[in-house]
Amino acid sequence: MLAHNSVDRDVMARDSIELTQPEDLVASTRAKTRAQGRTQSSALNHPSEQDDRPRSRARGIRNEDDSELIINRDDLDLDELDGEEAQFLRANKRVPVRRSAIPKKTASQLKIAGIVAGALIVTAIAWQGAQAYGMHSWRFRINSSDALEITGVRNASLKQVTEVAGADIGKNIFYIPLEERQRQLEQIPWVESASVMRLLPNRISVTIHERTPVAFAQIGSRINLIDANGVVMGMPADRKTRYSFPVIRGINETEPLSSRAAAMKIYNRLVRDLGAEGATPNYIAQLSEVDLSDPEDVKVTANDAGGTLVVHLGATDFLAHYKLYQAHIAEWRQQFQNLQSVDLRYEGQVVVNPDKAQEGAPRKHADTVKNLVASASAKPAAKPVSHKTVAKKKVPQKTPQKTQRAQR
Repeated sequence: MLAHNSVDRDVMARDSIELTQPEDLVASTRAKTRAQGRTQSSALNHPSEQDDRPRSRARGIRNEDDSELIINRDDLDLDELDGEEAQFLRANKRVPVRRSAIPKKTASQLKIAGIVAGALIVTAIAWQGAQAYGMHSWRFRINSSDALEITGVRNASLKQVTEVAGADIGKNIFYIPLEERQRQLEQIPWVESASVMRLLPNRISVTIHERTPVAFAQIGSRINLIDANGVVMGMPADRKTRYSFPVIRGINETEPLSSRAAAMKIYNRLVRDLGAEGATPNYIAQLSEVDLSDPEDVKVTANDAGGTLVVHLGATDFLAHYKLYQAHIAEWRQQFQNLQSVDLRYEGQVVVNPDKAQEGAPRKHADTVKNLVASASAKPAAKPVSHKTVAKKKVPQKTPQKTQRAQR
C-alpha cells in the first residue's frame, strides 16, 4: 500500500513538473524518465537482480504516445519532489515594484509646463531684442513731412492739421503718442474725429472726419458756420466751397457749448418740420434768418415776392403756422400797409406788426395780446376783420404805424 501510494505520488509529481516547467525542462525530465524505465525493464528481465531489491516495485503508466512508462521509486527523491510540488502548487507572490515619488500623470503635466515655460522665455527674449532694435534703429525714424499721409481734410485748415501731425518729425515712430495727437487734432473746430496710426517702418497715417455745417450763426459781428450740436467752426479754409443756409441769431459768443446745443435742437426741429433740402415745398429755402433768442417764440425772416417779413412761429407747430402765413400773406399785404411782421402763436387770431408795439416794453405774450385787444377796441380802424371780409373789399389804410390784428 505504501509502495502504491509512493508510485502515485511519483506520478503526480511528474505530472506537476511537466505542467509547470518549461518545455526544455520537461523534455529533459522525459528523457531521464525513459532512461530509468529502460533500466527497470532490464531489471525485470533478470529476476536475480530484482531479488536484490525486494522493496523495489514498479508501476506502469501511459505516456503521451500511449506507451507504457516504468518509473522506479528508488530513482526518485520523494522529499525533493514534495518540495518542488509545493513550489509549483503555491500561489506566486507579487514582486514589490519601487514606484516613483511623483505620479506619472503629474510628471507628464510638469513636463508640458516646462516646455511651455521654455517657449515663453525664448519668446520674451526675442521680443525684447526686437523692441530694442525698433526703438533705436534709424529705419523707424520719421525724416520729413513726406512721411505724413493726411486724408479727409476739406474745410479744415490743412496747415493746422499738418502742424499737429508733423510735431514728431525726426522722432522714432514708436515714441509718437498717438492718443495725444488724436486729441490735439479733435480740438480743431472743423475736426469731429481723427485717427492716427503708425505705418511701418517710418510713416504716419492721419484720417480726418470733418463736421457737417447746418447753418450760419452770427456771433458778435462775425458770421460763422455751425453744426447741429452747436459747435462754431468758422468759415471753411477752402473759400471755393459755398453754402446756402439761414443765419441764426440769438447765440452769444460767451455761451457755453451746452446752451448752444439746446438752441440748435430747436433749429433742427424747425428744419425737420419745414422740410429739408430736396423736400417739396422746401420752406427752409425761403428763410434768410432764424432768431432763437427766445425758445418760446422762434422768429423766422421769410422772403417772398412782396419782400421780407418776420413771422413769429412760437415753440411748436412750426409747419402749421408757416402754412397759415403762406396762405394769407398776399391778403395781409393788401389789407395792411407797411407790413413787417406777423405773430401766429395765438389760436384764432393773427397779430400784425407785433414787434413795433413791443418796442421798449417787456416781452410778455399775455400783456402783448391784451394791449393789442385794448388798442383795437379803442379805434375802429383796428377792429378785427375776418378773412372773408378782407377778400371781398379793401379795408382803408389808417395809422399803419399802429399794431393791427386780423382774425384767421
